[in-house]
Amino acid sequence: MGPRAAADPSKQEKIVSRGRHGSRRHGYQDDSPVLHNPKSVLKRQVSPEELQTPGGKYISRTFTIVGDAVGWGFVVRGSSPCHIQAVDPSGPAAAVGMKVCQFVVSVNGLNVLELDYRTVSHLILTGPRTFVMEVMEPLDH
Repeated sequence: MGPRAAADPSKQEKIVSRGRHGSRRHGYQDDSPVLHNPKSVLKRQVSPEELQTPGGKYISRTFTIVGDAVGWGFVVRGSSPCHIQAVDPSGPAAAVGMKVCQFVVSVNGLNVLELDYRTVSHLILTGPRTFVMEVMEPLDH
């Protein structure tokens, strides 16, 4: 039985647990059961073309997110485009208005619409502590 198979109910209250150390301490891809939800939050997959259609059903938002001692407080999943799967309600991302189901368009000016979440995560984790992210969200969200 691996370490991920062990269930620890006490960890369910630790969203992007603040006291954590190690390779995942950024709180970006945290193992917490609250943030680790394998089921997608999306109702349906959306194409990059659909997001960029002028006059479409999506609106652009841009966030400047300053990481804290733990990280930025959100999880991305999916591919082409990836989306916000979870947001720590007390983290830096939530403080600037990030929400689940937003699609990631760019990170520090680099278009990431065609990339998967592993690549986008790597860009964020290896970049500056403060970064700018553009997302698209449904108008009816």
